[in-house]
Amino acid sequence: MNTNSETLLDQSQDILQEAEQLLLEASQAGGKDAEALYARAVERLRMAKVRLVEVEQVAVAKAKKAAKVTDEYVHDHPWQAIGVAAAVGALVGMLISRR
Repeated sequence: MNTNSETLLDQSQDILQEAEQLLLEASQAGGKDAEALYARAVERLRMAKVRLVEVEQVAVAKAKKAAKVTDEYVHDHPWQAIGVAAAVGALVGMLISRR
């Protein structure tokens, strides 16, 4: 993942931890204080959801790009792709047979 995705994930984790703390405080508080803390926690959770959707979009875009590049490479170099696949298959077969 790139720095942008990592930053978004870190921010989402921070927001979720803050929301968890707010909900804990709300459960211990009463009346108007609990309502205010609960409202803040809900807002933090909404922000985390937005950030996680952004991370998902970045990941999907990268996966699509990687799939397209791989597809183009295989079409441009079919025999090399077959050789690499055979080598990987042989390696996996050897590793499995050792067990």
